[in-house]
Amino acid sequence: MSSRKNWRPATKLIHSGTTRSQFGETSEALYLTQGYLYESAESAEARFKGEEDGYIYSRYANPTVSMFEQRMCDMEGAEDARAMASGMAAVHSAIACQAKAGDHIVAAKALFGSCRWIVETLMPQYGVEFTLVDGKDMNAWKNAVRPNTSIFFLESPTNPTLELVDIQAVADLAHENNAVLIVDNVFATPMYQRPMELGADIVMYSTTKHIDGQGRCLGGIVLGTEEWINEKLHEFFRHTGPSMSPFNAWNFLKGLETLPVRVTQQTASAGKIAEHLALQKSITKMIYPGHESHPQAEIAKKQMSGGSTMICFEVEGGKSSAFKFINALETIQISNNLGDAKSLITHPATTTHKNLSDEDRAEVGITDGTLRLSVGLEHQDDLLEDIQMALDCIS
Repeated sequence: MSSRKNWRPATKLIHSGTTRSQFGETSEALYLTQGYLYESAESAEARFKGEEDGYIYSRYANPTVSMFEQRMCDMEGAEDARAMASGMAAVHSAIACQAKAGDHIVAAKALFGSCRWIVETLMPQYGVEFTLVDGKDMNAWKNAVRPNTSIFFLESPTNPTLELVDIQAVADLAHENNAVLIVDNVFATPMYQRPMELGADIVMYSTTKHIDGQGRCLGGIVLGTEEWINEKLHEFFRHTGPSMSPFNAWNFLKGLETLPVRVTQQTASAGKIAEHLALQKSITKMIYPGHESHPQAEIAKKQMSGGSTMICFEVEGGKSSAFKFINALETIQISNNLGDAKSLITHPATTTHKNLSDEDRAEVGITDGTLRLSVGLEHQDDLLEDIQMALDCIS
C-alpha cells in the first residue's frame, strides 16, 4: 500500500493508500462485490473472530473503500476513518455512536439545517440533551458546559454565512471538560484547514462536495484516532449500515487526484468575485473568509491557509430582489449543492435552512436577501460578467 508520510498534500492525494491487484493496474481497482470467499471453514471462522486479516462483507469494509479511507487519513493526518453513504450519514454516525441517554451536546447555532435537526430533534428522542451557542463567543461555549457534556460540535466556516469558530480554543475547552470535539470541515476543505492540528478529535466531510467536485456521487467520511474509531464508531457503523458504495469511493479517489488544482482555481475566482461584490451598492453585506472585511479575519489567518470557494452575500430588497438576481443569472446555476466544477447559487432561507424558524435564521444571520455562492471552474471573467448582469437587473 502506498503511504509515504513525507509526501506533500498534492502527491498524497494521488498516491496514498493505493493497493494494486495482481494485474498492476494504473488506476485504482473498482471492487464491485458484496461478499468475499474463504479458503476454508477455518479461515472464515478466524476472519470473523478477527484473528485473520481480510474482508468479510462490503457493508463492513471493501478494498476500494479502504483505499479512499486511507488516502483521506494521510491527507487529514488521522489514524483511521470510516467512509459513509452521505455527509449526513457521517454527521449522524459521528454523534450517535458515542452519545448516550443523559449526555449533553454543545453545538454552534450556525449549522447546516439537517445537522441542527440531528442535534435538536433526533438526539433528544434518545435522552441526549443539547445547548446551542453563538459559535463566535467563547464565553457562550464555556457557560454552556455541564457535568454531563460529552460532545462539542461545530462547522467552520459555517453554512451559509461563513462565520468562523476558533477551533483550537473550543478544542481546549472540550478537553478541559473530558469531552470530544467534532468539526465539520466541508467549507474549508482539507486543503485549507486542518482541524486535527488545531485539536479536533473527529473531523467529518460530506465528500459529495469538493472531494467529488463534479456533481456525481453522494458520500461522507468520519476521521479520528484508531482508538476512537474502534471503540466508538466501528460497531455502530458495522451494524447500522451507513457504508459507502465502492463505486462512489472509486469516484472520490478520482476526485481527490484533482482536488488541489480545482480548489486553488475556485478560490482564486472566489477572491476576485468577493472583491467585486464588496464594492456594489446593491449588496448590503458580503462575507468571505479571504477578504479583509470579514469580521473574524484574524481567526481566518490563524487557522485557514486559503479563503474558501464559498461566498455569502446579501442583496438589497429581500426575497424578491434575491430571486430576481438568481433568476437573471445565465452561467451560474441554481442548486443547493456546492463544491462543484459548476458555479452554483442558492437562497438559504427557502432551501437549505427553510426548516429553521424566522427567529433562528435571523439569529445566525440568514435574511430573505441572503445568497450563498459556490464558485466553480468557469472562466473568472464569465462569472463576473454574469454577476454584474444580474446586479444590473436589481439595481
